[in-house]
Amino acid sequence: MTPAIDAHVRLDTHPTHSSAVQAVLTGSQARIALLALEAADWSVAATNVLILARIDHEEPYWANHAAMQLMAEGITVEISPRLQEAIDEEWTWANYPMPWCTRSEIRDVSQQAQKIHDDIRHGHLLIHAHARDGHTTVAVGTYLHRGGKSVYLHGENHLRQIADTFDTPAEALVAFEKVHAAEMHPGPAPLTDTERAAIEARSVFDVTTAKSGPSHPEPETVPVYLADAGDHDALLDEFLTTHGEFERWRTWSDDTTHAIHESQTLRIERVHETQARETAWTVAAYETPVSDRMWVLTATSATPAAVLQDLLIHLADGDGWDTAIGAPVDEKTVTAATQPLTEAGWKHALNGHGIRWTSPDEEAGVQFDPLTTQNPQNPATWTIWAGPGPDQPTWAITASPHTPSSLLTALSETLAHQTCTRQAQPGREHKDRLAANAAATPVVTASRPSSRSR
Repeated sequence: MTPAIDAHVRLDTHPTHSSAVQAVLTGSQARIALLALEAADWSVAATNVLILARIDHEEPYWANHAAMQLMAEGITVEISPRLQEAIDEEWTWANYPMPWCTRSEIRDVSQQAQKIHDDIRHGHLLIHAHARDGHTTVAVGTYLHRGGKSVYLHGENHLRQIADTFDTPAEALVAFEKVHAAEMHPGPAPLTDTERAAIEARSVFDVTTAKSGPSHPEPETVPVYLADAGDHDALLDEFLTTHGEFERWRTWSDDTTHAIHESQTLRIERVHETQARETAWTVAAYETPVSDRMWVLTATSATPAAVLQDLLIHLADGDGWDTAIGAPVDEKTVTAATQPLTEAGWKHALNGHGIRWTSPDEEAGVQFDPLTTQNPQNPATWTIWAGPGPDQPTWAITASPHTPSSLLTALSETLAHQTCTRQAQPGREHKDRLAANAAATPVVTASRPSSRSR
């Protein structure tokens, strides 16, 4: 007899995603259940809350499969009535392109597609290039395990398959370019709507408020530096849609997007799903595509979208890219960059790190450190922040010595004069209710898989 484990897993439907499943873990040995679910490609969304979000909409089936595995290990599992209904539901793909397949065979096909998707997402399959082929997408990549085989992929989402294999990446790329040269682009293809939905489902959320849909307080008008972070991914998508001179590609690990100007001398890096104070944006300029970096600017994940939007607009105008390497940062440069702050009544003073400008409400600041100007690669000659200070910022932007003064002036203008709206921020207790409140919904004990197909 399998010994009981002090772990309880409650499975329920996702509050916003149509087919995803959430698991809430409790008990002194909940860690055992967490490791088991992570091994089955469930993603952690909050403390002791995991999400199963797939591209084939088979989450209920695989959630039930996971429940059987957990119970076999002596872990208590409960399934909500909503999820049990989804597990027992009979359904078929509309207009499925392989109508000769049985329901079980269709599930096998989609499971293979899911495995390819997961291998790309986890960095096990490196995508070299992609192209459009009629109404679908094709790609070529190399496995970083499985003996390093290179593969030709055909299709999207639950229909993606390995159509051919090659012994080397060079052989695969030559064959791919021979057929798809006209439509070929570097790196993986942009995410599909289904892939984006799965990413959103795996994000941190509050299972209580997502279902109850409480009213939100009226937004308040605040200086731009106090505004909400907003949707950085949507901001980048809009920028790339309206500025065709920038080429988009996403890394094999699926966690970073690069936007590269057609001149190859301006590059924007956006790291997705970072913490509030971690660097989420890096902008770098080069004299030539193969030269050393002239200047670099970074921004953290909590930087207000309105500030980033003005920055992107300025970059799209192309002003200041040709800042000469070795050009001195003198008093004239500093004065020009901070004049909008001075005119708006920001107080400035000398401190141990140089010159600091502070907003009238003391909620934001700009700092210039002259001691770093001799090192062109120093990323923090300029620091812009909101919050208690540059060492404990709510958000921060840093810039190297040769960052164009016109760009810095534009940022100062935004900080000094622009206002935005923000919603009231939920308290910490709002997030901590995840596990505590999830057990309030009626549940039923997990049963053996239904004999009916889903």
